[in-house]
Amino acid sequence: MVMTHKERDQNLMIVTAVEGYSQRHNMAPADVLKLFLQHNITGLIRSQYNTLHTQSLDESIFFAEDILKRFSV
Repeated sequence: MVMTHKERDQNLMIVTAVEGYSQRHNMAPADVLKLFLQHNITGLIRSQYNTLHTQSLDESIFFAEDILKRFSV
């Protein structure tokens, strides 16, 4: 199965968010991915593609942080 351009962009946004969040919060990327999956951050990033892809990649980090703040993580 071939990935679409949109799917590649969504994956890039998720990787950027995981790596950026891990650096900013001194967490292992694997732990961040577990946290993101637990709170459906990856799905939310994908669902907000139309907005996020017009912003800098760092915006996916800020988006994830904002969502997780609502969960008091």
